[in-house]
Amino acid sequence: MKVLLFLVLAAACVSLTLPPTPRPQATPPNVVFILADDLGWADLGCYGNPFNRTPNLDSLALHGVRFTQAYAAAPVCSPSRAAILTGKHPARLHLTNFLVGERVDSASRLAPAPWTKYLPAAEVTMAEWLKAQGYATGMVGKWHLGGADSLAPWGQGFDYARVIGRNGLDYYRYGIFEDNYQTEFRDGGTHYLTDKLTDYAVDFLEKNKERPFFLYLTYSAPHIILVPRGDKLNHYLYKYEKFGGRYNPYYGAVVESLDDGVGRVMKKLRDLGLDENTLVVFTSDNGGVGLPELGPTPTSNAPLRSWKGHLYEGGIRVPLIFRWKGRLPENQTRDAVVTGTDFLPTFADLLGLPPQYAPDGRSFASVLNANPAPFERGPVFWHYPHFSNQMSRPAAAVRLGDFKLIEFYETGKTELYNLKTDLSETTDLTRSQPGKSKELRARLDLWRRGIGANLPVPNPLLVQKR
Repeated sequence: MKVLLFLVLAAACVSLTLPPTPRPQATPPNVVFILADDLGWADLGCYGNPFNRTPNLDSLALHGVRFTQAYAAAPVCSPSRAAILTGKHPARLHLTNFLVGERVDSASRLAPAPWTKYLPAAEVTMAEWLKAQGYATGMVGKWHLGGADSLAPWGQGFDYARVIGRNGLDYYRYGIFEDNYQTEFRDGGTHYLTDKLTDYAVDFLEKNKERPFFLYLTYSAPHIILVPRGDKLNHYLYKYEKFGGRYNPYYGAVVESLDDGVGRVMKKLRDLGLDENTLVVFTSDNGGVGLPELGPTPTSNAPLRSWKGHLYEGGIRVPLIFRWKGRLPENQTRDAVVTGTDFLPTFADLLGLPPQYAPDGRSFASVLNANPAPFERGPVFWHYPHFSNQMSRPAAAVRLGDFKLIEFYETGKTELYNLKTDLSETTDLTRSQPGKSKELRARLDLWRRGIGANLPVPNPLLVQKR
C-alpha cells in the first residue's frame, strides 16, 4: 500500500513539471503571435499603467498568463524579431542592429561591429517550421528583416504576407505590399494604419479557418511618429492635466488603437469558433522610447531605467501575455525569466510538434501550467555593439538569477545590479561585490567566444590620425 501511494505521489509530482498535455483536436492548434513596436513594459493597464486604456489586452491577461520578467533578445527591433523567428541569438546571426542603424561616433576609439543587415534566406524561420507541419502561415505588418525575393516574408515561409512598405512611420499615408511586392495598397489619408493591419489579419483568419494556421501580426504601433485617430485623442487630452502631464496623450491614443486591434482579432477567433484551439501570444520587440525623437517623449518606462537601444531594463524588458482558452490557466502571473529566443522551443512543447533547431532558446512551457514547475533558465545574454539613435553606446549584458552585469565596450567599464532589490538599477554593486562581477564578466566573455559574436572594431578615423 505504501509503495502504491509513493508511486501515485511521484507521478503527480512529475506531472507538474511537464508542459500542458495537448488535447486531441479536430485540427492541430493554431498560433496567433502579436508583436507591438516599441511598447514599454509598463504601458498596459495590466502592467499598472493608469493612463492608457487597454481593456482588450487587460482581458487577455485576465484570461491568461502574464509574465513580469520577459525580455526582448535585443534593445532594437530587427535583431529582436530575428531571434523570435529563428530561436537564435542576434549575436549568433550577426544581425545585431536595425536595418538603417548605420550610426558612428567619430570621436570614439571604436567603430560599430560589422553586422548582417538582413535575415539570411538559409535560416529556418518559425513560419517555415510550422509550414512543414501543415500550417497556413501569414505575416501582417512590419517585417524589417530584408527586402525582395528570398529575404522577404514570402521567401521565409509565409504564404500570405501584407508588409508595410513606403512611409512606414506614417499612420495615414503609407504603402502595404502584397503578392511578393507585385501589388501595393497605397493609403492617402483614409485608413488608419493600425486598423488596416487588423483588417488584413482578420482576412487571413477568415481565409484559413478550416486548417491550422500561424499568424504573425506585427503592428507598427506605438512606434513614432505618434499620429492617433482623432476620436481617440480627446479622451487623453482631457486626462493629461489630471495626471500632471506625466503621460503623453498622443502615445496613449496610439496604444489604445493597438488594443482595439487585438480586441478585433480575439473577436474574430470567437466568431469563428476557434478561440479554444488557438494559442495567442502578445509581446513587444523592445522597450519603449524614453527621449524626444521626432516629437515629445512617448513614454517613461518607469520604474525601469532608460529606454529602447539601451541594455538597462527599460530597453529590454517587455510585456508578455499567453492566452489559450481551456488549455492554460487564467489570471496568472509568472516571474520566470524568459527571452525572445525561447518562443520556438516553447511552441514545440505546447503544440506537441517536432522541435525546430533553436540553439539559444529554452522551452518555458512547464511555467505555463496551473501549478508551474521551478524554472531556471540559466544566463540570458545581450549583445549590442552599436551606437543607437537613442543615445546608447556599444555594450553587452548578462543576467543570471537576480544579478545583471552590463559591460561597455569603449571603456571596458562594468556595472552590476541586483534586480530583485533594485529594479530601477540605481546602485552599481561592482565594487561591493567584485566576486559576482568577475563571475558574470567571465560568463559573458565565454559566451561571446562560443557564439562567435561580432565585436566593435578600432575606429579607422582615429587609426589614420596616428
